[in-house]
Parts: sequence; C-alpha cells; structure tokens
Amino acid sequence: MRKTYKVNEIFYSLQGEGYYTGTPAVFLRLCGCNRHCPFCDTDFATGTDMDADAIVAAISAYPTRHLVITGGEPILQIDSDLLRAIKAQHFYVQIETNGTNPVPVEVDWVTCSPKEAPWLVDRIDELKVVFQGQDVEELAHLLPARHHFLQPLSGSNIPETVEYIMQHPRWRLSLQTHKLINIR
Repeated sequence: MRKTYKVNEIFYSLQGEGYYTGTPAVFLRLCGCNRHCPFCDTDFATGTDMDADAIVAAISAYPTRHLVITGGEPILQIDSDLLRAIKAQHFYVQIETNGTNPVPVEVDWVTCSPKEAPWLVDRIDELKVVFQGQDVEELAHLLPARHHFLQPLSGSNIPETVEYIMQHPRWRLSLQTHKLINIR
C-alpha cells in the first residue's frame, strides 16, 4: 500500500507574502496542524488523500517550478520520499512552517512563521512574524534567519507595524498582497 498525504488543495497563483512576493508558484496546502491560531485561513477538516505520484502529477500541470508547501503545518506530513519525487521534476521547494519541527534536507527555502514555543526548526531563510504589538527582537535572536518580515494581523494594524519597522530596521514589511489584489 502506497503512503498518502492529506491534501487540502493544490492551486496556481502568485506568492503573496514575504521574500518571494509576486513569484508565480504552485501551492500545495496540506491538512493538519499542531497549533490552532485564531487568524488561520485554512480549513483542516477537508482534504483528499493523494500519493506522491498524484501530487507530482497535479503540481506539474502548471508552468512554474516554484512550489510552496503550506498548511496547516506541512512538516507533520511531508517526508523525503515525497520531496524527492517533487525534486525529480525540478521543483524549487519553499515551505511555510510554524517552526515546531526540523525541516527535511530536500527543502530549498524555509519560511518560518513562529507561533508559541517550543521551536525545533533547524534552519530558517525567512522569519515572518504576524505582528500583534509584541517585541519581536527576541524572536529574531532565538530564531536566526537571513531575512526578517513583519506582517500586520489581517491588515488591521498596518500603522503600528510600519512604526515598529521604522524603529527596528532589520525588519521588512510583508503585506498579504494576494488578498489586496483579490487572488488566491
């Protein structure tokens, strides 16, 4: 029996947040999470069981080779078998994680949007924090990354987020541009 993964959805769009904003990407949204954030936009109850071959066939139907694996918490499901099958089709693999688990070595880019500790993530390219007025400098020390982004909470606190960034210039602003221009 082949291993399956619980897939919430697969779709093609532009990356709307962080370092790769504006990049055409296939999104592989997996079900399940070990955190329950009130602002999360994923329905974890709905999903389809797919094996690695079916996932690779679905994501390969699109013209880009930039894949964003998201969730929920995708590291709860992905493994080297799935990632090797994806990489065999020449995909650049970006993952969006909450940082609670180590990242498989086959992942090319790690976007960590940390929630509460503990964090076991072993590498981070991009730290993306949903800003809720907290001091995020300690997070930047605890979770070292090459790039630092603050994202307003559902666009509701943009002035406060901008002010924080102006006072702490290591951070860059990340808006959910996909919501601003009304795409997925």
